[in-house]
Amino acid sequence: MVDLESEVPPLPPRYRFRDLLLGDQGWQNDDRVQVEFYMNENTFKERLKLFFIKNQRSSLRIRLLNFSLKLLSCLLYIIRVLLDDPSQQHGCKELIRGCSSQNNTSSKIDWSPIIWVNRSLPLWGLQVSVASISLLETTLLSYLSYKGNIWEQVVRIPFLLEIINAIPFIITIFWPALRNLFIPVFLNCWLAKHALENMINDLHRAIQRTQSAMFNQVLILISTLLCLIFTCICGIQHLERAGNKLTLFDSLYFCIVTFSTVGFGDVTPKIWPSKLLVVIMICVALVVLPIQFEQLAYLWMERQKSGGNYSRHRAQTEKHVVLCVSSLKIDLLMDFLNEFYAHPRLQDYYVVILCPTEMDVQVRRVLQIPMWSQRVIYLQGSALKDQDLLRAKMDDAEACFILSSRCEVDRPAADHQTILRAWAVKDFAPNCPLYVQILKPENKFHIKFADHVVCEEEFKYAMLALNCICPATSTLITLLVHTSRGQEGQQSPEQWQKMYGRCSGNEVYHINLEESVFFAEYEGKSFTYASFHAHKKFGVCLIGVRREDNKNILLNPGPRYIMSASDICFYINITKEENSAFKKEEQHRKNQLSRSLYHGPSRLPVHSIIASMGTVAIDLQDTGCRSPSSATLTLPSEAGKGGRRPSIAPVLEVADSTALHTCDLLSDQSEDETTPSDEEVSNGLEYLKGYPPYSPYIGSSPTFCHLLQEKVPFCCLRLDKGCQHNYYEDAKAYGFKNQIIIVAAETAGNGLYNFIVPLRAYYRPKKELNPIVLLLDNPLDDLLRCGVTFAANMVVVDKESTMSAEEDYMADAKTIVNVQTLFRLFSSLSIITELTHPANMRFMQFRAKDCYSLALSKLEKKEREKGSNLAFMFRLPFAAGRVFSISMLDTLLYQSFVKDYMISITRLLLGLDTTPGSGFLCSMKITEDDLWIRTYARLYQKLCSSTGDIPIGIYRTESQKLTTSESQISISVEEWEDTKENKEQFNYRSNHRNSTSSDQSDHPLLRRKSMQWARRLSRKVPRHSAKSAEKISQQRMNLYRRSERQELAELVKNRMKHLGLSTTGYDEMNDHHNTLSYILINPSPDTRLELNDVVYLIRPDPLSYVPNSATSQKNSICNAIGQDAREETQL
Repeated sequence: MVDLESEVPPLPPRYRFRDLLLGDQGWQNDDRVQVEFYMNENTFKERLKLFFIKNQRSSLRIRLLNFSLKLLSCLLYIIRVLLDDPSQQHGCKELIRGCSSQNNTSSKIDWSPIIWVNRSLPLWGLQVSVASISLLETTLLSYLSYKGNIWEQVVRIPFLLEIINAIPFIITIFWPALRNLFIPVFLNCWLAKHALENMINDLHRAIQRTQSAMFNQVLILISTLLCLIFTCICGIQHLERAGNKLTLFDSLYFCIVTFSTVGFGDVTPKIWPSKLLVVIMICVALVVLPIQFEQLAYLWMERQKSGGNYSRHRAQTEKHVVLCVSSLKIDLLMDFLNEFYAHPRLQDYYVVILCPTEMDVQVRRVLQIPMWSQRVIYLQGSALKDQDLLRAKMDDAEACFILSSRCEVDRPAADHQTILRAWAVKDFAPNCPLYVQILKPENKFHIKFADHVVCEEEFKYAMLALNCICPATSTLITLLVHTSRGQEGQQSPEQWQKMYGRCSGNEVYHINLEESVFFAEYEGKSFTYASFHAHKKFGVCLIGVRREDNKNILLNPGPRYIMSASDICFYINITKEENSAFKKEEQHRKNQLSRSLYHGPSRLPVHSIIASMGTVAIDLQDTGCRSPSSATLTLPSEAGKGGRRPSIAPVLEVADSTALHTCDLLSDQSEDETTPSDEEVSNGLEYLKGYPPYSPYIGSSPTFCHLLQEKVPFCCLRLDKGCQHNYYEDAKAYGFKNQIIIVAAETAGNGLYNFIVPLRAYYRPKKELNPIVLLLDNPLDDLLRCGVTFAANMVVVDKESTMSAEEDYMADAKTIVNVQTLFRLFSSLSIITELTHPANMRFMQFRAKDCYSLALSKLEKKEREKGSNLAFMFRLPFAAGRVFSISMLDTLLYQSFVKDYMISITRLLLGLDTTPGSGFLCSMKITEDDLWIRTYARLYQKLCSSTGDIPIGIYRTESQKLTTSESQISISVEEWEDTKENKEQFNYRSNHRNSTSSDQSDHPLLRRKSMQWARRLSRKVPRHSAKSAEKISQQRMNLYRRSERQELAELVKNRMKHLGLSTTGYDEMNDHHNTLSYILINPSPDTRLELNDVVYLIRPDPLSYVPNSATSQKNSICNAIGQDAREETQL
């Protein structure tokens, strides 16, 4: 049996009509109490207030009705004026008679036309109806807005105007004799203005959209001006009924002429009331209008600071990108604009800058240039506000670039702001592509959803590491990611600047193989065959491919990779193939061609590359099928030896597994690395290959590298302090076989992981692994203990604590001075530096009296005036790869908008990512044994046929002819003094006083100090001791003649002796700075090789040549990691 009392009856409907009329009968026998909430809102007044005031849409309708009534009343007044005849008198006869008697006494003004008007009965009825409705609405709104002070509602100007215009019409209903009484209905225009302002506010609330304050102020100004003119027109016309009897048009003409200060004088008021009205209206205009104009000017200035809005119509019809930054500097802006608009298809794009700070003066000046003012829009606002994102039309943007502020002292805080901006943009516009720049690698996983991410510390440390093993890698990457046409330095008289500038125009492009003229004929051929022949025929360097069904890019997959029609080819060239025009020339037949190419001492034909208006014309060879004998390069005969070396083997169309020898040139990967060498056994070091057991941050790319079999205790990592395991206290005592690499940094951050991993990658031979010393502070004693005198490279990382300065360019001051000190103390040390601002690179290895550096400075200014994006490229430290700025890689993020593969290719080149089957960047040095190859094209063929390596450029070092530099002046003076010393020895001894005074006549301070020193010595030493005096004089002259470099060398040696270090490795006079180095990216095939040239290579993955039985486990691990590490974003 069901317990009826335990059942819960259903709640009755709340708004059922029957229950509202009869009440709910079901609640009468129930013990529960029905509670009505918000009882105060159920009152009649609250419901009216909800409808007339609180509800946005109903309130908007009420405002619109009120505005329409006011306009209707003004329109009815104009109709009444047009139908009125001033000659007829209408109204109460007693009042007219009284006015006439008064006029007879005064005989000046007839007041009856002013007091009485002609109003027809239908028109009167309409005006009475409109006035009644308006009065009722005004009274109701005043009642609903009443809050205890009735006088506050009564004395309001809108309420008083409503009483003046409505009450007289209500009175005429009960007193018909006053129906023709004049009522100033035209004052309703001011009530219409007030209703329009309220209506605009309600409109903004109703549609949830806020117009700019500029729009509201302009609307108020226009309505105020119209109300003033309309009031003056109607007032003058009515008062002149007793005077000149002006029409509405005449009154309009008079008001326009008067308010415009023209004053023709053909129409003037006649009676004094109209003259008084003109004076009053002019005074009102002089008070009201300047206030309105002042507010409008203030809002205009504020809008210029904040930037205004980007219209929805423009966003839907035009393409734009949004740049979000925390603070906008002129260098950042110009780098972005120059790189973004360097691409032809981006010329029609608009750039909307969203920045929370006020526009800088320099930025404002640049944005006023016509070239940028038509395409760049600055908005002051925050990316965390949906209102500001709506102003920038983020949901319609083609892309959003979010850049971090690298000049902040607290770099994690800057990353946190960047992360919040990225989240806000993704929440507001989920479909907008995001290009995010982050500073710290440990913060990458927060923005994994972004389409493209560039982590500054990852790229910075990776480039610094590769600079130690592949010289000038930072310069190579910087030139590849910058947009240039290779026209820099072409007007220079020096040959190296012309070659360097022309080759700097090479960039990375992509094209589908079946659509390409460069690579279509190599379908079904091996990758190395396609790369070599495309370079020989077109001068392009094929560096990588990507399968259609795979997202991973493979750099030089090796000769076993067979090209297919659907492959995407990535190549280096002066311009992309779509902008190239091909001109085919008739060449000589096979005999003459083979004689000129292979059997003669002449060079390969020059590929003319003419860049003009974005188009490249390339002269093609007539390449036909050749026999294997004609595809060999005959070596020049050596006189006196009677023998020749074997010729270069041809590059096979399909790889032969028996002919593949990896790393045949200047590499030692053929060694049996499974067996430790004697040196490793003696040092107690046993290496194995594997993945690092720990990752310093989430999102780091796992790299197969060399690891120690046993973990070293933490106490053994201190180089300057011994422990229970070893007693070494300096780098010399460790007895390292390879030269060390010193890293001078402020803190040991997570970014150092990306410095160590490329130097310990599995494809580096074990015998070439350099010890790494981390120097957290760099006083002279610590530098000497860590082995700076015999180090291979010293890497100086810019200090984060000094990145923020009152003057932006002073952020690098501490780093520059420290590097200059190292440069003066250790002249033979290879120093690699990272700076914040590229403009400060001119201070690296600064020499005040170096005329060659001054000439390069002038060249840089000329290139900057021509609009070059790479004006700094001719600075010797940058060209040699000794300094770079991480801000140069901002262009990598900008280029990814057009080339979405650039970040992936750069990460593969730097070793930040490892894809199974993809090659790596390395280098080889041209020795005397390799000069028989002669040209770059023959080297290309030799590498492709023997090891499968792909060369991409040359790092060349030449002697620098400095005739007037500061260092050579000091050396030449010193040598001249040494040669002169023997000749003047006798004269010096015989006439010591005269020689001393003559030598020091130009230096009174030195002369005074030396004389004081001589007097002190004369008191202690007996005068008859001629030999002692002569010895002292000789020492004094040696100190005087000693150069600055010798003094610095003596200082370093004395400090090393004090620390107990050997000075044998310190060569103070070994000056390597009188040379210049530069990079030739993808040089022409006929470029001659020179001694000590360093060739950049993309070497195939060594694991791809290992038998599958030995590496099946490694390949499976690599494939699993490669699939997991690459999701939506390439981090």
